[in-house]
Amino acid sequence: MEYTQLGRTGLKVSRLVLGTMNFGPQTGEADSHAIMDAALDAGINFFDTANVYGWGENKGRTESIIGNWFAKGGDRRDKVVLATKVYGNMGADGPAWPNHDKLSAVNIRRAVDASLKRLQTDYIDVYQFHHIDRDTPFEEIWQAVDVLVQQGKILYVGSSNFPGYKIAQANEIAARRGGTIGLVSEQCLYNLAERRAEMEVIPAARDYGLGVIPWSPLHGGLLGGVLKKQAEGGRRASGRAADTLADPAKRAQIQAYEDLLDKHGVEPGEAALAWLLTRPGVTGPIVGPRTGEQLASAVRAAGLELSEELLTGLDEIFPGPGPSPEAFAW
Repeated sequence: MEYTQLGRTGLKVSRLVLGTMNFGPQTGEADSHAIMDAALDAGINFFDTANVYGWGENKGRTESIIGNWFAKGGDRRDKVVLATKVYGNMGADGPAWPNHDKLSAVNIRRAVDASLKRLQTDYIDVYQFHHIDRDTPFEEIWQAVDVLVQQGKILYVGSSNFPGYKIAQANEIAARRGGTIGLVSEQCLYNLAERRAEMEVIPAARDYGLGVIPWSPLHGGLLGGVLKKQAEGGRRASGRAADTLADPAKRAQIQAYEDLLDKHGVEPGEAALAWLLTRPGVTGPIVGPRTGEQLASAVRAAGLELSEELLTGLDEIFPGPGPSPEAFAW
């Protein structure tokens, strides 16, 4: 496994990030623990979660599964760069009780303490804002962060799903306040089929020294050989992948993608991950395996080198939007 710095920090992280969103809802605790052990054995040291994972009545369940794994000992916690997120309502589904969601200083303090308890640890390496909060000024957010850093409860702060201008705003206000490093990472939706992040988000992240952590690198399974799997009687596409395949033009695009990779003898899912690892500014994509074999496939992708011919072919099938502002202006 290769390692890189997380953005402009001195923190070394693996080029694959273990996503844990399936732990609980789709993967039981014992299998989740086995996957985390296998990830460490493969050299993956960067684990990503969120306080709301587990969903519905089981919000927080994923963090609890990870906490129980840490409690087994064996230097598990010391070997892991742990990232979790704050923003969502942790109560029952429906409107949140006032101050029980988003990024107010009150909720950040409450959410950190609750996550630490579930995770059975006394610090979080990278504490991430899961979404922008239009109602809370960054001056208040950074004040809350400063207190948590001084208390030793968090070390770094990242963002998720931020537009480029919010990355700039957050870090400019952090710089004016002084004493805080600001955002060091951004998790964004980015893959071959969804390249809009290249216009504003990734340029902003690179200019401000944030590591880019793409989520949904297979675009909901769309880039994992979905048409071949369907033809062989495998699991049918659902969610984002099914919606895309309902469009004949998009379906033809995915068929061309699978045909290209078949010609080069490369598995589609592994190629999609390997492509992200070639992109400027990308620290590492989040892989969310439900099984050990899916994790093994992701690890193979980390060592896969794509030829220039294949990279050119992928760009022809999935052209990016181009740089900003030229993508939408002269």
